[in-house]
This record gives sequence, C-alpha cells and structure tokens, in this order.
Amino acid sequence: MMLHEANVKKSNWFAACRVEDVAENGGVCVKYEDTQIALFYFTRRNEWYATQNECPHKKQMALSRGMIGTKSDEPKVACPFHKKTFSLATGECLSGDECAIKTYPVKVEHGIVFIGVGETIE
Repeated sequence: MMLHEANVKKSNWFAACRVEDVAENGGVCVKYEDTQIALFYFTRRNEWYATQNECPHKKQMALSRGMIGTKSDEPKVACPFHKKTFSLATGECLSGDECAIKTYPVKVEHGIVFIGVGETIE
C-alpha cells in the first residue's frame, strides 16, 4: 500500500504596499495583474483585510472607498454608493442579499503588507 502526501494549498503572496500607505480605519485599491483588490486597515482592531474591489450589486469598483465598522463584532465594509455591507472576514453580504465578495489573506512583515492571491497545490 502506497502512502500519498495530501495536497496542500498555499497562497502566492505579493507585496501590496507599505503599512503607512493605508489610512487608519480606511482602505486603498491595489492592483494585482488585472484584478483590483480593496485593502483595509482596521486600526481599532489592529487587523488587516483584503477583498475584491468590485461591489457585486451594481458592478462598480468602489469597496476600497467604503466605510468600515462592525456588526455584532463582525468586521464589515459598506459600499459607499449602495450601502450594502459585507463581512471583511468571510465576504458574506450582511444586508440580507444573496451576493457575496471574495476575500484574500493578508499578512504584514517588516512594514510591508502582503496579499495572498491564487493558490498553488504542493
């Protein structure tokens, strides 16, 4: 009987910006290849989040300009145009709609913010 190693998924990390490039309790838009990613620094919680920048409601690239906050301790972003709210942790729509947004892992090393995109299988 042969033993097989389990497939392990890993993110490909890219350097998005420096920590100081993102406003406290705010967001910026980062472009990776042809993809716009909204990157948020939730200062009050000392947490970083990344999501797709496109709001699925009207297909506008606007989430990076949205207001962040919490709903029952769930970190969220509100679209600046339509006020639809999404979980920054899971991407789930918190406004009761069926739409959701993609989220990305984020890490900070030596003052540089990295976003995990795509996956490789080892």
